[in-house]
Amino acid sequence: MVTERRAITEMPVRVRYHECDAQGVVFNAHYLSYADMASFEVEKALFGSHREFLATGLDVVVAESNLRYRLPCRFEDELVVSAYLGHLGTTSLVFDYEIRRDGQLTTEIRTRYVFVDPATLRPTPPPGEVIARYTPFLAQPV
Repeated sequence: MVTERRAITEMPVRVRYHECDAQGVVFNAHYLSYADMASFEVEKALFGSHREFLATGLDVVVAESNLRYRLPCRFEDELVVSAYLGHLGTTSLVFDYEIRRDGQLTTEIRTRYVFVDPATLRPTPPPGEVIARYTPFLAQPV
């Protein structure tokens, strides 16, 4: 079955010189920074701001991240980081990030987040209002 998905947000990034390693390629850890920046753009798109997301009584913590490098990114490359909702569970969600340069896929990142109570940092299910914000972005069968 084929599924269609749409990005929650698309964030432009220009690679800065200090993000590159001795080979002139973006150092691997910076790709996770790009994904992290995009996650805050998701909160802005769905809730208005990170502060408004926190007002729902939730926060999220990263449980795991996986990266697949397809093409190198270099200084001054103009990138676009797209964030997709890959999964929405009872206490977690998965974002799939795609980083593209001139339309070409350079990097794929999959990050699993756990919803937590900000005071205790213990996993907690999100309320219906939060689920309702994410649900339209789940992949739909076509």
